[in-house]
Amino acid sequence: MTSVETDRIELINPATEERLGEVPAAGAAEVDAAVRTARTALTDPAWASLGPAERAGLLRALADVLHGRMDELAELITRQNGMPLKMVRWGNVWGPIAAYRYYADLVESMAFETLRESAYGRTLVRREPVGVVGVIAPWNGPQVLAAWKLAPALAAGCTAVLKPAPETSLDALLLAEAFEQAGFPPGVFTVVTGGRETGELLVDHLHVAKIAFTGSTAAGRAIAARAGAQLKSVVLELGGKSAAILLDDADVAGFADQVVRLCSPNSGQVCYSCTRILAPSSRYDEVVDVVVESMRGAHVGDPLERATNFGPLVSARQRARVEGYIATGQAEGADLVSGGGRPADLGRGYFVEPTVFRNVDNGMRIAQEEIFGPVLSVISYDDTDDAVRIANDSEYGLGGAVFTADPERGLAVARRIETGSIGINGYEIAMDAPFGGYKSSGLGRELGPEGIEPYLETKSIYNPPEAS
Repeated sequence: MTSVETDRIELINPATEERLGEVPAAGAAEVDAAVRTARTALTDPAWASLGPAERAGLLRALADVLHGRMDELAELITRQNGMPLKMVRWGNVWGPIAAYRYYADLVESMAFETLRESAYGRTLVRREPVGVVGVIAPWNGPQVLAAWKLAPALAAGCTAVLKPAPETSLDALLLAEAFEQAGFPPGVFTVVTGGRETGELLVDHLHVAKIAFTGSTAAGRAIAARAGAQLKSVVLELGGKSAAILLDDADVAGFADQVVRLCSPNSGQVCYSCTRILAPSSRYDEVVDVVVESMRGAHVGDPLERATNFGPLVSARQRARVEGYIATGQAEGADLVSGGGRPADLGRGYFVEPTVFRNVDNGMRIAQEEIFGPVLSVISYDDTDDAVRIANDSEYGLGGAVFTADPERGLAVARRIETGSIGINGYEIAMDAPFGGYKSSGLGRELGPEGIEPYLETKSIYNPPEAS
C-alpha cells in the first residue's frame, strides 16, 4: 500500500461546525517507523529490564500527569466529539486515570513465574509480554477506551502504538505528551493519526503481535479477518443493541431517573446503551409516558455547559445516518411519539432531538440495528419468558439491565440474557470485573484481572534447575 503521508485530516467541532485544526494521515512509512520504534523499545533494557513494580510506578505517574491536565483534556475532547463536558470528566478523564491506577495495583500483585511439581517433573510456567500491541480507539470514548487497552498492555510489559479515531486525534497527541512527562522510555508508546487506511496498515504490520479495537461490528469483522490471516490475536469490543427490561413490579418512576444516562448516554453514542426498553403490556402506556417525559426534559445544547445532557452527534455524516433510521422507523410502522427532528433553537451543530418510538416490533430495523443516536424503542412483552425471548432476539449482546422490586427475581432473569454484562436496577461498569460482548458484540474481555491476560504469552520451562 502506498504512503499517504501528505494527506491531512481536518477536525471539526460538531457543536459549532467550526474548524479545530488538522492532523496528518499516516501512511506506510510512518506506521512502519512507529511499529519498529515500539519493537526496539520492547527489548531495550530501559523498558525490558523493568519489573512489575517499576512499570506500576510509571502507570501511576501517567495517572498523576493526566490528573494535573484534566481540565485541558476534558475540554479538548468535548470540542472534538461533542460529548457533554460533565460526561467527559467522569468517563474520559477519571475513567482512564482509574484504569492506569487499577492495573498498576494489579500487576504488583501478579506472579509472572510459578513452579509446578508433579509426577511428570518440575515445570516453571512463565508469563511474558505478547509484544507490540496495535490499539485502535473510537471517537466516543477516546481516552477511556484507549486506557482499557493501554493500561493492561503496558502493565504486562508490552509496548503500544495507538491509532485514534480521526475525529479525536488531538487528545491522543496530548496523551503522548503525558507519557513523556510521566517518564516512560522512548518508543514504549507511540501515536499514529489517520483513518481506515492507517488502521489497516497497523493491523497488517508483521511486527504487531496483537490488535485491541473498539468500534463498529463491521469494522471489527474486517480487522479479525485481516489479523486472522497472520494468526494474530485480537480483542474486539463492538456494537450493541442492549435491552432494559422492566418487570411487572418495577419502580417505573425510579427508572425515569436513569433513562437518559442508561438508555441514551452521549446522545446514544455509547455501545452499551439500552436503546430497547422492554415494558410489560399491562404497564406499557405508563412506561412510554415516563420515557417520553425523561427524554423531553433533558437539556439539548452546548456540550460545554454543565446543564447539557444531549450534545451534538459527532459529525454531519452521523446525523444523516440517525435521521435515516428515524425515517425508517416511521416507514416500518412504529409510532414516533417524541422528537425526530432537529432542535429549532439550534441553528448550527449536528444536533438531533431526543427521539422515542412506541409500538415497535422487535423485528423492525430500529430495534435490530445499532443506530448510535438518541433514538429509543419501547417494546411490549406479555410475560417474563416473552421478555427474555425479545431481549435475546438480537445479533448483539453487550449490555443490559433488569428493573424489579425483587433483586433475586432480577438476578434470575439476568442469568437468562445472552449478554456480556447486565445490571440489576441500574448499570455501572466495574473496573475489577470483565467487560465485553456475546455474539456480534465482540471477542475477548477488557477490565478486571481478565483484562491483562490477552497481553501475556505463556511459556513452560521443563525441569528448571533447583533454586539456590
